[in-house]
Order: sequence, then structure tokens, then C-alpha cells
Amino acid sequence: MPARTTTARLVGVDAVRGLAVLGMFAVHVGPDPAPSGAGHLVLAADGRAPAVFTLLAGFSLALAQRQPVGGLPKPGRPLRPLLVRSAVLGVLGLALAALWPGILVILTFFALYFLAAEPFTRLSTPVLTAVAAASTVAGPLLSFLVGPLLGYEVSGRGAVPEPADLTSWSGLGHVLDALLLSGAYPLLTYLPYVLVGLALGRLCDLRERAVARRMAAWGTAVAAAAYGAAWFAVEVAGGRERLLATIAERHPEALAADDPLRAVLGRQLGAVPSTSWDWLLVADPYSQTPLETLGNAGVGCALIGLCVLLARGAGARLLRPLAALGAMALSAYVAHALVLAGPAYGAHSTKALAVFAGAALLGAWTWQRVLAGRPLGRGPVEHLLRLATHGRPGRAGT
Repeated sequence: MPARTTTARLVGVDAVRGLAVLGMFAVHVGPDPAPSGAGHLVLAADGRAPAVFTLLAGFSLALAQRQPVGGLPKPGRPLRPLLVRSAVLGVLGLALAALWPGILVILTFFALYFLAAEPFTRLSTPVLTAVAAASTVAGPLLSFLVGPLLGYEVSGRGAVPEPADLTSWSGLGHVLDALLLSGAYPLLTYLPYVLVGLALGRLCDLRERAVARRMAAWGTAVAAAAYGAAWFAVEVAGGRERLLATIAERHPEALAADDPLRAVLGRQLGAVPSTSWDWLLVADPYSQTPLETLGNAGVGCALIGLCVLLARGAGARLLRPLAALGAMALSAYVAHALVLAGPAYGAHSTKALAVFAGAALLGAWTWQRVLAGRPLGRGPVEHLLRLATHGRPGRAGT
């Protein structure tokens, strides 16, 4: 593969990851989502940032396999690095959650995603593609159906598992409940993003400019169709009225909110509300429905295609700061969680967002250009994770 093409692919994918990191900053420390000022950024990032971040995890898994497009993965890959990596991420996520930085820490969920995705990496590309497509509907539907069987119709149980939850069998059950169904980023509704990313990484050979263009076009079309279908079902076909009637019967306290639908969704965390089938038709942030999943996956696909196209042309220089941040996304995420657990606890403003974003971009640039001594290098936490997993530093890249 030509070096320039490889670099463009890595810069483009890392730039999307950098955008996802900034999107998570916007949700965590930005102003309230509103159609004005910086609130537009929060509206754009709300729900989509963690989804794109998760989709990129699957996409990067496919790139790491380094297989011909459409081919079978190499057999016999050792499981030890995967187990160690997942264990480290899980412990790190639990530790950050125990500090209570005021955000819903995703790292423990990521550990589970990697473990659950491993069998799927061994599937042929056609089978994997079919499974990934089916999961975008099956995962949310299972969440909708299983919730009432576990004794609740609206979640709100546990946002993020904490170390204290592991000290008893009942606590372990709560952890499993949170990781699989009712937590902030549960497996049932977030593994589809990993599988879609894995399938896209297999299907889309980004060495070809035409492939990147198709990713941008098809991703945009899927996102528009999914969000458009949800808007039509809720706002035109009577979905909102039926859901308001259900809310009046089952959750009357939510009617006092400016948007009762968002009020209910804000309490349910990872599980799809099961009080009405009409909940499956919405695509609001964190609604975890099939239409939201398709829309978010489409956004991720479009961003990858667009950023790879820009990285192959005049936009490469503009993407470098974002790519630098994306190449050390784990370090940036951990650093921002630590800051939020301390001096910046509870920060929510346009100024806080600007400070966090500026510090992250400058810090990433400084690390890679000065400390690491090479462009697109790994960050400090990435280095430590690589050492724990393989016992040696790895090459830069995705």
C-alpha cells in the first residue's frame, strides 16, 4: 500500500476519532443543548459522539486484521492480548467511575465490547455484514423486550458500574445488568455499532478515493433516511400524541417538562422504554432505538468517508490537529475525566468547552511533536496499555 494512501487513511480515521472526543467534551462540559450558539455543537454531538466513538472501535479492529477486502480473518490469533486489554480498560473505567467525575464513563463498557466482538472478527465478510445489519434492529428490540422481564419498564437503575458493586453476588448482578442492558452504554444497544464498524472496515477499502466518496454519500443517505423516518413517525404520523398519552398514564410527572419525551428518555439511560411500541420509532439522543442506531451509524460512516477524502487532498493540514487528538483519544478521555473529578467538577459552559477542547488539541500536538518525537504517535495511556498487552511499545497508527 503506498505510504501516502496509508497516511491519508490513518489521518482521516484518527480525525473522526478526534471529532468524537471533542463531541464527548461538548456533552460533558458544554452548555445545555439548544439551537443557539455553542448549544448547536452539543445538539450535534448529543448521543452521536459515543456512538461514533464505538463504531470506530469496530472499524479499527478491522484495520488491525490487515486482511484483503472480503477475505477471512487470520485464524489462531492469541486471546491473551485481548483479555489483558479488556481487563485494563475495565479496571480503568471502574476507577474513574469511583472518582465520580460527573460523567458517565464508557471505558468499562468498552472492555465488554472488545470481548463480545472477538467471535465476530472470525466471521467471513458476507456473514459479518448480515449480522451487523441485523444487530441494528435486534439489539434495541431485545432491550425493549427484556426490560419488563427484569422488572422495570423505564431503566434508571445504574449509570456506570463501580468497584463497590463487585463485593457481593447481588452487586455482581447489578453490574451485569448495567453492562448488558440498563447502564449508560449497554452491550445490547452499543455492540451493533462495533459490528457495523467492523463490517465497514472489511467492506470499504479506503485506498480507493471512490470508496471514500461512497462511504460519505451512503452514510449521509442512511442518516437522513433514519432521522427522517423517525421525524415522520413521531411528528406527522401521530407517534408523539400516542407517546404523550402513555406518559400521562404511566409517567405523569414527566408532563411538566418542556419535552416530556426527552424527560422520560433522560431517565431511562441505556434501556429502551418499554411502556409503548411507539418508543421504537423515535431517534432522540440516547433513545437506543433502531432508527437512532441507524442514524448514528450513518453519521459515523459519512464522517469516515469525508475525512479520508479531505486527508487525501488540500484538507490534510487542517485535519492534523484533530488526527493528533484522535491518535491519543484514550489519554485525552482519561485526562478530561480526572480533571472533571477535581478542579473542574460540574463545569458546564461555552467557556469550559473551549478550554477543554483547546487544551486537548494543544496537548495532543505537543505530545506528538515534542515528547513522542513523531507525528501520529500514541499517547501516554496508549503506550502503557500497549506495554501491558504486548510487553513492548507499538507502532503509531490505527
